Amino acid sequence: MQKKDSIVEKLAFLSVSFMLTSAYAVQGALPQLKVALNVSQTQAEYLATMPSFAVMIFVVLSPLLQTWLKVSDKQMIMAGVTLVGVMGIVPFFNLHNYALILASRLLLGAGYGLYNSQAIALISVWYEGATRAQMLGWRAAAEQIGQATTLFIAGILLTIGGWHFSFLVYLLAFVVLLFFALEVPNDRPSQDQPVEKLTATPDTITKTSPRVALLILFAFFLVVDYVGMENRFASLAVFLKGSAYTGAANYLSLMLIGATLGGIFYGAINRRFGFGTIYLGLGLMALANFLFYFGRNNFGLLVMGLLLIGFPLQLVSPMIFNLLPGLAPAKRQPLVTSMVLIGFNFGAFFSPTLAEWLNTMLNVPLKGTGLAAPFLAYGIALLIIAALIYLTIHGKRIGIKKSLPEMPR
Repeated sequence: MQKKDSIVEKLAFLSVSFMLTSAYAVQGALPQLKVALNVSQTQAEYLATMPSFAVMIFVVLSPLLQTWLKVSDKQMIMAGVTLVGVMGIVPFFNLHNYALILASRLLLGAGYGLYNSQAIALISVWYEGATRAQMLGWRAAAEQIGQATTLFIAGILLTIGGWHFSFLVYLLAFVVLLFFALEVPNDRPSQDQPVEKLTATPDTITKTSPRVALLILFAFFLVVDYVGMENRFASLAVFLKGSAYTGAANYLSLMLIGATLGGIFYGAINRRFGFGTIYLGLGLMALANFLFYFGRNNFGLLVMGLLLIGFPLQLVSPMIFNLLPGLAPAKRQPLVTSMVLIGFNFGAFFSPTLAEWLNTMLNVPLKGTGLAAPFLAYGIALLIIAALIYLTIHGKRIGIKKSLPEMPR
């Protein structure tokens, strides 16, 4: 019999997260798609971004569908991964029909949305303590590794057979599906262990804490900052290095290394610092923003800020999910996880608009060094958030009344 919590079982839990960021795997084929389908640049880009739109909808619908269909987390995850595999490879068979390819990409995003929150909630329910924290960190790393791997494989397939072959990268979903189905236990604890020992959420939690809403806003802001820096780096790099500069994409790809390392080491850092991990993460994110802002006239500082920000993001974002089991009943975990994921997704979507608003408020032009202006404000905001969290938790000791429920230390 397979030993409980074996490395194979843990890898199976993480495998489905490997596919969650594969929506952008075919970005390298967009120029060929544009020519082959005779569409505009914007229409071609919609083929890459359409899955994100569906994810925002289906992470909300997923818990409702799960309740209505009365299926387990494992079954819901398997349904989502199956949809990713089927819809992902549709463009391989379709030659020149833009509408059908776009529809398949929309349904691909529905597949991600169906199981995104369950992939996190299943870990939160099945594991506990330091193991759960470690697994959530590894899950974040699996997403980054998955994005890098699928981009690489799709690029090879593009070289071998053209844009149609790029979509064969989604055959990996069926490999993941089989591995997950065989190695992940069903959503029922073994007979020799009581339920309460395997669930991370105590039975005493009967209602959802208002802190969940704060975590949603927190998730929103973190991604606004991260995606905003990613969006503006290339333009700033061209401004500093000259209009002929084309190396920005190389540095953007290196962001994944920092993010992956953050996810890998999250468990160890969390064991060492506990809730203090959030202060470390926010401090490093603030530092990344300050480096990026002051790098508006110094390319080296600009790159340092860009490469740094991924690491602390993956220290803070797993902690958000790690806190959820203590803030809502077990039966509410898929729902609250979905709402946090909505915060992350909407933050990515809204990031350009918020950054533009900040430029306007600061009366700084939306060009040249002015593109770095929002990141001074973001860095200061991160330090303020860290201070507010500290005062909320330790306020009683210094005479500040706390208005919200207790937060883990």
